Amino acid sequence: MRNFVIKNGTIIDVENGGSYVGSIEVERNMVKRIFTRDDVLPEGLATVDAEGKYIIPGLIDMHCHINEGYAAHFVASGVTTVRNAAGNVMLLKNLIEKPDHAPTPRIYASDRMIDGTPGLWGPTSYGNFVTDDPEEARKEVRRQVEAGANFIKLYGWIKREVMEAVTDEAKKYKLEVACDLLNSKELTAIDAVELGVNWIEHASGFAQEIYKDWNPFVDQEKWSHINWNEPDQEKIKELCVKMLESNVKLCPTIVVFDQPMKYPALWSPSNPVMQSIESRNYLMQEWKKNTEYLEAITLRTTIVNNLTKAVAKTYFDMGGTVVAGTDSPGLLYTYPGMALHRELEIFVEIGFTEIEALKAATVNAAKSINLDDIGVIKEGYFADFIILNDNPLDNIKNTKDIHTIVKGGKAYTQEDILSHIPSEEEVEKSIAEFMKEWDALGVD
Repeated sequence: MRNFVIKNGTIIDVENGGSYVGSIEVERNMVKRIFTRDDVLPEGLATVDAEGKYIIPGLIDMHCHINEGYAAHFVASGVTTVRNAAGNVMLLKNLIEKPDHAPTPRIYASDRMIDGTPGLWGPTSYGNFVTDDPEEARKEVRRQVEAGANFIKLYGWIKREVMEAVTDEAKKYKLEVACDLLNSKELTAIDAVELGVNWIEHASGFAQEIYKDWNPFVDQEKWSHINWNEPDQEKIKELCVKMLESNVKLCPTIVVFDQPMKYPALWSPSNPVMQSIESRNYLMQEWKKNTEYLEAITLRTTIVNNLTKAVAKTYFDMGGTVVAGTDSPGLLYTYPGMALHRELEIFVEIGFTEIEALKAATVNAAKSINLDDIGVIKEGYFADFIILNDNPLDNIKNTKDIHTIVKGGKAYTQEDILSHIPSEEEVEKSIAEFMKEWDALGVD
């Protein structure tokens, strides 16, 4: 069913903040026309009855790490687009080339992250490029452009002169640059801003700027006098002013810190998507393994958790761009797709209104990466939306009470989408095939 009408639902207008009862005509993969309550609907088309239900745009996870094994879980959760913040574009080729109506998300992707020696994730590989040489970094940017990267991702041990070279080279190709400085020992968020970075991931590098000489690898006992639960609000405002002057964008991914802080009393809703995720041995084993390092994880999380929240809310209140992401499936139990619903809940907990939180995962997210055909329910836009059983403007928790997902003009139930998940053996085979292709390329 590709040409149909969704009848009499309450459409949430994320651009203007209101809602109205209306109907949506879908033709193939696009919204053809939106009708108000009193309009005469076209005859002869199939219909989906949405009376008493609420329709929002498909959600956008602005920071995750996707693969074929759990891609469908995003769409089953109502996440129809993702921004993949480091990985390998070639590895994602099968997903990127899927048709619009496929039960996997649209992907806006970076390629392998660029890090400094010796490489936090090890030496150069298909997933990271490690160098302290600015010219090598420029060459890598050009390779990533040819590979089809939508933006460039920098990592925590990058050197100043390399960061500067990357931002300069990326500008030549009109690509934005994002950085994750959680583990930085040298550079801070303001260094990144001054060197031309466009995105600060995880609100990282703020602790290093506010508390000079602190980083996650120093003796933490020497910093025990700092009250990490009450960040210095005045210093945060000063740093946000500098970010705002350069129009830097922020993706705080609070949920990736929230889950370890809650462990073992995790946020873990009960629904078909969660049941499917919990059946994926790879994910569950990785998260269980990470609990062995819980003490180290929570030590770092304690330091950045409240700071990240304070930066996100302060920057938003000052007019900065703040979008919703998860870092899924990072650290502990950041469930693919579902974790974004928890991120929206946290946004509301720290002072965003329901509509402001929704905007951070729809229209504002799309605008932040210049995608002008998603993020809003509008004529001429892609038909990506979620039909909810209850009103998310009354309670943001209602975003996960999903009745139907429409992706690229095709309507699905959650069960429909979950039936498309490949076996773990199929995923392993696909990765093995990619590794052969990658090795054959001989890329440094």
